Amino acid sequence: MTEGGAGARLFGLPPGADFPAAFVDGLLARMRETPPEALARVTVYLNSARMLAAVRGAFDARGPRLLPRLRLVTDLAGDPLVAVPPAVPPLRRRLELARLVGELVARERTFAPGTPVFDLADSLATLLAEMQGEGVAPDAFEAANLAENHAAHWERSLAVIRIVARYFAADAEPDAEARQRRVVEAMAGRWARTAPADPVIVAGSTGSRGATQVLIRAVASLPNGAVVLPGFDFDMPDFAWTSLSAGPIPNEDHPQYRFFALARSLGLGADAVQRWIDTPAPDPARNRIISLSLRPAPVTDQWMAEGGTLGQLAAPTARLTLIEAPTPRAEALAIALRLRKAAEGGKRAHLVTPDRILARRVTAALDRWGILPDDSAGRPLVQSAPGRLLRHVAQLFGRRVSAEALIVLLKHPLAATGGKDRGPHLRFTRELELSLRRHGPAFPTQDRLEAWAGATAEADRMAWVRWIGASLAGVEEAGERPLAACVETHLALSGSLAAGPFGSVEGSELWRKEAGQLALTTMEGLRREAAHGARFSPAGYADLVTALLSAANVRQTATAHPLIAIRGTLEARVGGADVTILAGLNEGVWPAAPAPDPWLSRQMRLKAGLLLPERQIGLSAHDYQQAAGAADVVLSRAARDDDAETVPSRWLARLTNLIAGLPEQGGPEALEAMRRRGREWLDLAAALERPRAAVPPAARPAPRPPLDARPRELAVTGISTLIRDPYAIYARHILRLFPLDPLSGRPDARLRGKILHDIVERFVRGRPVVETPAEAEARLLALSDEILKAKVPWPSARRIWRTRIARIAPAFVAAEAIRAARGMPMVVEEMGAVLVENSGFTLTARPDRIDALADGRVHIYDYKSGSPPSPKQQRSFDKQLFLEAAMAERGAFRVIGPCRVEGASYIQLGGEGREAAVEINPESLGETWQSLARLIAAFDRRETGYTSRRAMFGAYSAGDYDHLARFGEWEMASPSSPEDVG
Repeated sequence: MTEGGAGARLFGLPPGADFPAAFVDGLLARMRETPPEALARVTVYLNSARMLAAVRGAFDARGPRLLPRLRLVTDLAGDPLVAVPPAVPPLRRRLELARLVGELVARERTFAPGTPVFDLADSLATLLAEMQGEGVAPDAFEAANLAENHAAHWERSLAVIRIVARYFAADAEPDAEARQRRVVEAMAGRWARTAPADPVIVAGSTGSRGATQVLIRAVASLPNGAVVLPGFDFDMPDFAWTSLSAGPIPNEDHPQYRFFALARSLGLGADAVQRWIDTPAPDPARNRIISLSLRPAPVTDQWMAEGGTLGQLAAPTARLTLIEAPTPRAEALAIALRLRKAAEGGKRAHLVTPDRILARRVTAALDRWGILPDDSAGRPLVQSAPGRLLRHVAQLFGRRVSAEALIVLLKHPLAATGGKDRGPHLRFTRELELSLRRHGPAFPTQDRLEAWAGATAEADRMAWVRWIGASLAGVEEAGERPLAACVETHLALSGSLAAGPFGSVEGSELWRKEAGQLALTTMEGLRREAAHGARFSPAGYADLVTALLSAANVRQTATAHPLIAIRGTLEARVGGADVTILAGLNEGVWPAAPAPDPWLSRQMRLKAGLLLPERQIGLSAHDYQQAAGAADVVLSRAARDDDAETVPSRWLARLTNLIAGLPEQGGPEALEAMRRRGREWLDLAAALERPRAAVPPAARPAPRPPLDARPRELAVTGISTLIRDPYAIYARHILRLFPLDPLSGRPDARLRGKILHDIVERFVRGRPVVETPAEAEARLLALSDEILKAKVPWPSARRIWRTRIARIAPAFVAAEAIRAARGMPMVVEEMGAVLVENSGFTLTARPDRIDALADGRVHIYDYKSGSPPSPKQQRSFDKQLFLEAAMAERGAFRVIGPCRVEGASYIQLGGEGREAAVEINPESLGETWQSLARLIAAFDRRETGYTSRRAMFGAYSAGDYDHLARFGEWEMASPSSPEDVG
């Protein structure tokens, strides 16, 4: 293990190398002259569990032998043999920090407004872990050069850091990161006194974390120690290494900076890093190109000087493909096709990306061929069935249970799974949903649910409703409570919903399978540590649960394809793939945008010795360089995302600029070849999306049903629809298709109009014989309060609408007094009907109000919450008042009989509350009735079709049946396509 002489205990493997295989080969070569048992005395510390498994697999592939002791660097935090107290559970520390942050936010209302307290506690916990890992004590922030000249925001941050200084005391219970560093420092101290006789190796780690770097330095200083670095760039010249420390701020965003800093901390130069094994990289020439493209900014001018030494670029880029997709979907499909091609050829392919959305898109695309990739990240617990149920339940507390929230819970696949038969639950849920959609209410109470159940004689239905009530009892009244109480009620409600009315939570599916077990572990951990948390509001507790569920991932249990895998960028250094796809190479994705730090400024971090945002970018750059050196590489990005142009990753931009700027080496041609190979996959993806047969767009429908199927009765509002959109009459009255009301009730214009009609109707019906304007206005507002309270469950909408009614109340009352002096309401929301002569067609109407005047004539009123139609619209389309007047003269309304119509008016119940008169005379009524007869006669002919959107008020006016008519495949100017149906 001392090969290479003094100072040669740092070794490296080039980017793209199969690190596990090369590491094992190098170790076996060094142990070749030792007895077999000597290998068993070697201790190897590896950076990740996947690396450890890959190294063990590499040993297995080389025949039976004794294995070295393979350990993880992170396992040192749990080493029981070191005299350091056990680490505090991370959740306990975060709950303690959440309490402290909550107190800060309560005192300082301007500090991070709108940010959930637990999110701030998470960021503070991350800062504390970083300080502990880097060995930065809170005292470092008390230095004058840090505390001076900083904004009040940072002064508050320093106050918080002083509060949490208790966690840095010698007798404090350590966090996992603090214990890791203490254990490593204890080991390093022991080794400094007495070096271990057996070899110790650290492999696969870049030393990016403070405690790991301490371990690496300690191992590198041992006589029998060795550090094997992944992706070390042996092609960088000395001046490039030196430039990494040039300037006041080091170039930490360079992929090799961590190695440079490690060597410098040991008093060595980068040239001291030796090759662990002579096996070359998969493509050394390509590694030189990528190395040159990633040169630090101070020496980027060497591109032109050193570019000529790269030789012809066609060969090094021959196995390099560049996919520049127009959209993320096209990128995902192209990647899926490349992965499928690899699987068909028996090649191992890895998709490496930090973009989890892209990874899920690729997984969905592969599903069409039955390929399930081995996704190392798994699926977030919050997106699993148990996670969704727990999240939905957590969001119930402290608010009224809406119809939408109730149905979401009842239709959840884990609801009522504790009994033997789930069928009745599903049937009751479907029927309740239809009832709530049709009749409401928006916030169903237990009394309303029991009234719905009591409409039938099913005992099980009533028991089911009472189970709902018992489960949700006290949800609305839940306020700020201790965390332990929040957890208990949350678990009790979740268990009750999962059990069902006739089952048990133990028999349900809630805590089963991997997702359920992980959810139970997460919630039990929260219950166990709840005593260390503060009091939580319902919204704060929901945020806490969502954060915990989002942090956990469920590994897939189905058998994954043995050749296709999706890996995170950190796992790219494991290597071992024949085809490596680097996807999501856009700025903000890879590299990711630095997370905002609510506690410390960049300058404070630099002076205190903490990690700068460039550190994370440098680590991402190293992951990119390591993966880009593989044998067959695909570089992929989407040019647009969410209707906005994206910016190529800085590393991809550097690579393409370098290659394109070397015409003498065939760079432009090589780059075009890379893009051409990418376009081939994009063309295949486009062909995959293209239908096999061209499907022409649908024509504008004009169905012609048989005459005996056509409606023989319509309301006056239906006549307007028949004129504007005959297809809606066909769909509703012939096909009997009715729009499904939204489940989530909302205070929209339709409800507002209904409420205003109810208020005015009751106001008119209850008018006393004698009433002053002040009394009338008070009665109107009292009725408004009563009806709004009973029928509008949204407090904000009630207040807004009440204000609008109060604004128009004086004008409305004054106008109503004039109307009362002219006549008396005789018809108020009462149905009337009349037969259209010589047609067998009945016209119906329910006028808002018809007043009988002193001269025996009548006046018709119609209430409008919006603007009334214009005179032109009334003459051609919206003939409601004209038709009602014609019906009144023909005796359609029993109370008043046949009578002359003096006039009609629209009463605006919004805006200024004005009254718009409609001129009624025998000529206009005669023309209206004749046009109605012609309209009815036209639709009594088989050749007349029900054309869709015949004369809509606006081209973009939405209709209830536009989707059925395939509007969008045809335009308003498109001719109709009559077709006999039925």
